[in-house]
Amino acid sequence: MPSVNLHLGDCLDVMRGLPDNSVDAVVTDPPYGMRWDTNSKRFSGGAPASQAKRGAGRDYGEGVVGDDTSFDPSPWLAFPRVVMFGFHHFAARLPVGSVLVWIKRNDSAFGSFLSDAELAWMKGGHGVYCRRDLSMFAEARSRVHPTQKPVSLMEWCLDMAKVPEGATVLDPFMGSGTTGVACVRTGRNFIGIEIDETYYRIAEKRIAEAQMQLALL
Repeated sequence: MPSVNLHLGDCLDVMRGLPDNSVDAVVTDPPYGMRWDTNSKRFSGGAPASQAKRGAGRDYGEGVVGDDTSFDPSPWLAFPRVVMFGFHHFAARLPVGSVLVWIKRNDSAFGSFLSDAELAWMKGGHGVYCRRDLSMFAEARSRVHPTQKPVSLMEWCLDMAKVPEGATVLDPFMGSGTTGVACVRTGRNFIGIEIDETYYRIAEKRIAEAQMQLALL
């Protein structure tokens, strides 16, 4: 069973207490510094058929902690393997690396609503790699975090970063714990840090459920 170590608090403070060389990879979706309004009720929800399937939006409250200031990726760049989503918001602070593209829509829906894809920076290399994953549409009513990613997407990111089974992955901006669930399912150890207690408790529950499912196999 992969080990899981969760922390409630500021990630920079928590990191000072972790042993040196205890992390093999950082895979995270940090606050982008875009001051994003997470109340999606301001959108129509699309046609009636779409609303019936996906809902007409929800209000996630006060938004993502730390999203009101520019994001500094420098504390995480020294780790041997790194994947960070939203890098186009702080690209000037990053060295050359690979780009992972999450395509969220079918071609026919391109340009119809917000972003068609999301981008992640991966340490090393210089290629661009794409994955089409529409699974979040199936979770539109049940998602618990405004920037929640599919578990299958995070599993792909772990594989693309060549994180070996048994390695320890850190997510310093854990959110609802998707990276942790992906680690449990794929045999990687996980350290998660989250500053928002509401999301910390959600992540704690989701990861515990993933561990229980693994124990039943």
